[in-house]
Amino acid sequence: MPHIVFEKKDLISTPSSKDGVDFQFIAQSYDFTKSNRKIEYRVATKYNNKEFLLTIKPKDENLMIKSDKVTRLSPVSLIKDSLNAYVKENSSRIIFSNTNSFKAEKEQKHKYLKDINYFVDEFETNKEIQIEIGFGSGRHLLHQAKSNPNIQFIGLEIHYPSIEQLLKQLEIQNITNVLVINYDARLFMEFIESNKVGKIFVHFPVPWDKKPHRRIYSNEFVNEAFRVLKVGGTLELRTDSRNYFDFCLELLTNLPKGKINIDINKDLEVSSKYEDRWKKQGKNIYDLTLTSLNEDKAIDLSFDFSFENSINLKDIISKIPEKAIIVNNYFVHIEELYTILGKENSGLIKVTMGNFDRPITKYILIQEGKASYYQGNPLPTSSNIDAHKNLKEILFK
Repeated sequence: MPHIVFEKKDLISTPSSKDGVDFQFIAQSYDFTKSNRKIEYRVATKYNNKEFLLTIKPKDENLMIKSDKVTRLSPVSLIKDSLNAYVKENSSRIIFSNTNSFKAEKEQKHKYLKDINYFVDEFETNKEIQIEIGFGSGRHLLHQAKSNPNIQFIGLEIHYPSIEQLLKQLEIQNITNVLVINYDARLFMEFIESNKVGKIFVHFPVPWDKKPHRRIYSNEFVNEAFRVLKVGGTLELRTDSRNYFDFCLELLTNLPKGKINIDINKDLEVSSKYEDRWKKQGKNIYDLTLTSLNEDKAIDLSFDFSFENSINLKDIISKIPEKAIIVNNYFVHIEELYTILGKENSGLIKVTMGNFDRPITKYILIQEGKASYYQGNPLPTSSNIDAHKNLKEILFK
């Protein structure tokens, strides 16, 4: 991580600009928990039309400036240039710097690799969608995509080497009907239109025998699967774990929305190297297929994440809970508070919130009592929406 240690002196005056980098304001940490934390600063920065924060904190008898972890961005050259610009604007003597060792990085993004914002804001297709969750080596997904060129496939995987391997094969085999995302499938489903998906494949998921709460299958996941599946669409589990199979069978049996079909040691047109190995060892392979029988209502992702009322920063300091607020499907934890230097009733509130499996950390920017999320709104997941509503109750009660 690029950073500079420089001689301690007064902070720069804002707003100011140096070498094309704009420094909009500086906010100082406020110790609302009375834990005697050392004072830190956040420098609101704009460069190449991107807004982000820099962190200034004590380092022995000097100061250190670096990227803020929450708002960091790529390429790293933007951070490097901004750090250098701040120290130059401050006319500070540099004690240590590793910013010159970073070469400018080109943002190389594969055309089939997408982030979650793409599926929230841009993704549209008239084709049937099929989804594979945890595609591993990609052998099954590649076979399905080649055999069904008129279907739009989406592959989800959290293991990045597997993603890179699949992307290479898409290029080599000239397969164009697959989109890939590195994201938690339990949350991803909320951004797919209702009644749009023909098949969802969950092949050989991690059994998580000692931590069943981490399994992909849950009441929430299955209900989302029902919503996105078209009538006649299927959710297909394939596993070598009898434990996992029994768990999912019991789960599905308690949801009277679809038809269940069970197979043991069914041969597919394609199998993974692990499945081949397990079969040689004499292990059973279990298939559990759930077929959707009903059409579901459409979803609306246009939730308004605004803060309608004005905030009095001094008044809310005493209202901020020191511990996280935990509810069934979400939590809210206000972690830090910053006041903007030289501005009345203005500051930053750092909050971590949302789903327990995929929490987000955001800054709420307050400018003269008006609040908004810095760097854009959270994704409109159900847990983020509930957390936002709770957050407003905290700030405006």
